[in-house]
Amino acid sequence: MGLIDFLKSAGKKLHLTHDEPAAPAAPQGGPTPQQVQELADRKHEVALVKLIADMGFKIDNLGVKVTGDKVTLSGSADTQETREKTVLMVGNVDGIAQVDDQLQVANPEPEATYYEVVKGDTLWKIAAHHYGNGSKYPVIFEANRPMLKDADEIYPGQKLRIPPLAK
Repeated sequence: MGLIDFLKSAGKKLHLTHDEPAAPAAPQGGPTPQQVQELADRKHEVALVKLIADMGFKIDNLGVKVTGDKVTLSGSADTQETREKTVLMVGNVDGIAQVDDQLQVANPEPEATYYEVVKGDTLWKIAAHHYGNGSKYPVIFEANRPMLKDADEIYPGQKLRIPPLAK
C-alpha cells in the first residue's frame, strides 16, 4: 500500500514513560539527543508490537520500525483485512504521522479505502456517502473492530477502513 498519512495529534495514547533527559546532554558523556530519540523510538516499537499482539492480529515475521513520527510495518498478514486494520491501528496512535505499509498478504483481496473522519461525521453519514445507504453503517463498524468498540465513538482525524460491499 505504501505511505499513508495520519493526524499526528490524535489517537490512542500509548502512555510511554520517558526517563531520559529532555535537554541536550552535557559534555560529560551523557546521552546525545540522537541517542535519546533512538531510545524513544525503540520504546514506541515495543509498545506498538504489544498493541498489535493484544488485538490478536496474525502477522508472520512482524517488523515495526519507528523513526520519529513515522512507522514502517513489514511482515506477512494472514488476510487483507488484517493488513489494513494493523496499518490503521498503528496510524491512529497519538504521535504517529505516517505509516509505511510494507506488509504482504498471501492471497490479496480487493483493498478497502481509507476515510479520515471530519467534525460532524457519524458512521451513518459515512456509509451514506460511500455506499449510498446510511443503514450500511454496521459494515464500516465491523470493518474497524476491534479498534472501534462503539459506533458512536469516532473522532475527527481518525482514519477508518471502508471495505467494498460484498456482492
